[in-house]
Amino acid sequence: MSIQRLETLKQHLHCAETSRGAPQTVMATGSPLTTHVLDTASGTPAVNLKISLFRKDKLGQWTDLFNGKTNSDGRLPGLLTQDTFTMGLYKVTFDTGTYFLEKGVNGFYPYVDVVFEITDPHQHYHVPLLLSPYGYSTYRGS
Repeated sequence: MSIQRLETLKQHLHCAETSRGAPQTVMATGSPLTTHVLDTASGTPAVNLKISLFRKDKLGQWTDLFNGKTNSDGRLPGLLTQDTFTMGLYKVTFDTGTYFLEKGVNGFYPYVDVVFEITDPHQHYHVPLLLSPYGYSTYRGS
């Protein structure tokens, strides 16, 4: 395992460890919803990975809220403002197929949909993705 990969994973785990405890409020983080994508095969942040955010409306249809690409740290700041963050079902679509194609890697999953429910819009929600060409994992972070 490369030193760069170890340092990236160490930094990610350190951030998770130092934020344990009571759920964070939006005031503590500056944004109600965040994401972070790490390419576990390379041990680096997934840079320029397209992400789309949707909310399910009252008719059961997905409404497009935000589209963008991850930055050099694998993050996509500014997904939502507190004013637009309400209770309900949300979906984050990670365009993993294009990401791996641009890296010249054959991937198994063309996209990853993560659907989750917001019950308290005053809390901070973190939806990270740990990604490799043949697998992925996600969890509710803090």
